[in-house]
Order: sequence, then C-alpha cells, then structure tokens
Amino acid sequence: MKKSVLKSYADLIAKKGVNVQRGQEVLVMCDLDQPDFVAMVVESLYKNGAKKVIVDWGFDQLTKLHVKYQDEETLGRVGRLSMAKLKWRAEALPAHLYLVSDDPDGLAGINMAKYIKAQQSKMKVIKPIRDKMDGKYQWCIAAVPGKKWAAKVFPELPVAKAVEKLWDSILQASRAYGDPIKNWTNHNLNIKAKCTALNNMHLSKLHYTSSNGTDLTVWLNENGRFAGGYETTLSGVEFNPNIPSEEVFTSPKAGKAEGIVYSTKPLSYNGQLIENFYLKFTNGRVSEVFAEKNQELLEQMVATDEGASMLGECAFVPYDSPINNTGILFYETLFDENACCHLALGRGFSECLYGHEKMSKKEQFENGINDSQIHVDFMIGSEDLKIVGTDKRGNEILIFKDGNWAI
Repeated sequence: MKKSVLKSYADLIAKKGVNVQRGQEVLVMCDLDQPDFVAMVVESLYKNGAKKVIVDWGFDQLTKLHVKYQDEETLGRVGRLSMAKLKWRAEALPAHLYLVSDDPDGLAGINMAKYIKAQQSKMKVIKPIRDKMDGKYQWCIAAVPGKKWAAKVFPELPVAKAVEKLWDSILQASRAYGDPIKNWTNHNLNIKAKCTALNNMHLSKLHYTSSNGTDLTVWLNENGRFAGGYETTLSGVEFNPNIPSEEVFTSPKAGKAEGIVYSTKPLSYNGQLIENFYLKFTNGRVSEVFAEKNQELLEQMVATDEGASMLGECAFVPYDSPINNTGILFYETLFDENACCHLALGRGFSECLYGHEKMSKKEQFENGINDSQIHVDFMIGSEDLKIVGTDKRGNEILIFKDGNWAI
C-alpha cells in the first residue's frame, strides 16, 4: 500500500477520529501486526498537538497463556499496576485509540468459562471508574490488517496478497482514498440529517420483520434520541468513535422487547465465532438462544450480568451499504455492524437521551438506558428486512423497506 495513502489514513484517525487536542495525552491500544503504521499514527498525533502518546501492545498468544497458567483468582484480579493506569486514565482523560487487527479465531480453544468469569471479576472494579469518565474524552476504533485476519477473510490468496487486499478494503470502507477529511465532513452531515429526520418523528417503538423469521418489537425511551456520525464530549470536542461508520442508532428502553430475531452474519466474540443464531425476547429479556456454532459461548455472554440479556442499541444501516456491497464478510464487528442493521445486547448509550449531560448515571438508568459490563453488536440486516416505527400518537411510519431506508 502506498505510504502517502496510509499517511492520509493516519491523519484521518488523528484529526477526525480522536480529534486530538493540543496538549492532550493519547492512549493507543493495538496488536503487533502493523508496527510501522502504528508509528505513522503516533507521529500524526504528535503533529496535531498531542503532548504524549502511550502505546499498549496486545497479543492473543499471551492472553491464551495467561488463561492457561494463571489460576482463576489471579486472572480475575486488577493488579496495582493496572489500577494505577485506570486511575491515571480517569484523571488525565487521554484520548483513546483502538487499532483492531484481531484474528477472528485468536482465542479458540481457551477455557472460555474461566476467561469470562475473570473478565466479570475485573469489570466489577473497572466499570465504576469507566462510568465516571463517560462523555469526558474522545475515543476512536479503527482498523489495520493482521496476517491471520487477512487469511480468514481471503483464504484463497497468499498471505501477503491477502493483507494488501484487506488494506484496500479497509481504506475503501473508511473513505480514506482521495480527501479523507472532506469525505468524512460530508458523510457526517448526511448521517446527522438522518438523525434529525428520525428525531422529528418522535417514535415510541420499532417493529422488525424479515422472511428469515425475525419478528421483534422494541420500545424506545420517552426522551430518547437517535445519534450517529460524530459525537461531542461534555466539553464540546467533536470526534468520530468509529472509522468506518454507516449507522444511525439509539438506545431502546431497557427491559422492553418482545419477539424473536435472527442473526444474518457471524458474531466474533472473545476471539471466537458464534454462527447462525437467534435470540428470543420475553418481557424485555433474552429467554431463549440457539446457535449452530458456539451456542454455549452465546449463553455465557447473555448471562454475563443483569443487563446482558437486555438490548442496549438499535442501529439502522442500509443493506445497500458501501461495506455490504463489497460482498466481503470481515469477521470483525467494526465492519460487519456497518454493513447492515444491527442490535446490541448490554450497555446502552447515555448520549441517546436528551439532557443526559445533566443526569447522574443512576438517573440515566432510571430513564431507560440499560446498564451492563458488555456491549455486543450482532447483525440482523437482510435484503427484505422491514422496520415500522410507531410514533407517540400511534401512527405507523415505514422506516426500512427491503433492507434499505424508506424515509
């Protein structure tokens, strides 16, 4: 891939993604796959005003070794060094950048029950600190290709060519060719226009139907709103949390959903794939699950905590989206969730409430935002998906028809 194109992508991430502010620190979390590009991003962050950039490297093989050899108590403990880092993040409020390149099967074969239980123990300590940071800093998730990820997506190609093709696919989906900054300025305006149209409808519920068996009704919060594109911190700094992003989303009313919904793409969760699954909701909670592959993992995910069995997000993405039209299954939620409509189990978004900035966390939850340790997106968009909204006066409005926008 041309260095000039990668530099433009790095600048897009620094300027439009995290939108680093002069004098701000930045925490970059990434894998070992693309060190040269990570260095390119770090340089762009510095050139755009970062005071200090800290890089935390991850590696699936080390995670597998930790799970194998540490006892459950040790694995689930937040050590003094980790706690010090958490407290620094809460106080310094660095911008957070996640560069994903995960192997979709990277944690296959581990003791998943042990791993999930350890995560739950850690999150009891981590989540209260993160909650206090909510809305106070910029964050962005973007992607770089890893060899194993590329081989999974393009198994017919030699590894080097697979990586190059995945680079091209990532850059195309991320609108990183040509003038990326201008591309994203226009793209954000288009997404915000959709948000405005939906918010003006004052919807109270959504009804999803598809020939694959999906028949789900989800209720919305009384003072809820749709969001998408760039977000704004409580101090007024704009940033794009996802590159790429095609979605317009809201957080539904916690504990108010009835019916059944079928997945249309595999879900990569904790380094393993859950495939061909459905979720049934009764009285707002998942009451039944089925998966052709990794059903036990799906069951464990839904049972993570009290809020894991409830919806935290409803997201609209046209089936005729740039990502879906590539015909590529990325096996990476960042891309696959932006290929078609999706839902998410677990934690909701406070910014999907009008006046959220004046509410405490408790008040946000009381106003219908779901609370959970997890937030897991799964794809439900199909070529015949129909979504009908009902406004507060009882009028029905066709939102999606044949998988695409009808408004």
